[in-house]
Amino acid sequence: MKMLYNRVANLGELDEVAAEIIDGFPRHRIFALSGEMGAGKTTLVQAMCRHLKVTDTVNSPTFSIVNEYITTENHYVYHFDLYRLRKPQELPDIGAEDYFYSGNYCFIEWPEMAEQYIPDEALVLRVTVSEDGKRIFTIN
Repeated sequence: MKMLYNRVANLGELDEVAAEIIDGFPRHRIFALSGEMGAGKTTLVQAMCRHLKVTDTVNSPTFSIVNEYITTENHYVYHFDLYRLRKPQELPDIGAEDYFYSGNYCFIEWPEMAEQYIPDEALVLRVTVSEDGKRIFTIN
């Protein structure tokens, strides 16, 4: 599998990383963020939302499964956290396909919890922590 993006950065560089990802993949709207607990997935989503000019406070939707944000241009951004799904079927039960195929940005944390329902066109963005505490961002 060809590597499309690879960047090592500290947390202070997340806005730059977010801009590189959003601007570097302009046709993609669905990003599946994978990584260990505490790797920085939500923090990266917050930076991506800043780049998209989201006006709302961006928080992890751990208990609601999905949060809806709006940008200054009145576009919607959907932020999913699938960590607390009891079973994968809960994702289509909440109407996730409507979000995924809306043409709006969708950021999905913990996609492996319901990977059979994640669209094939989603870009998988892996976040790992290096030994020195920096984050490694990879898209394959």
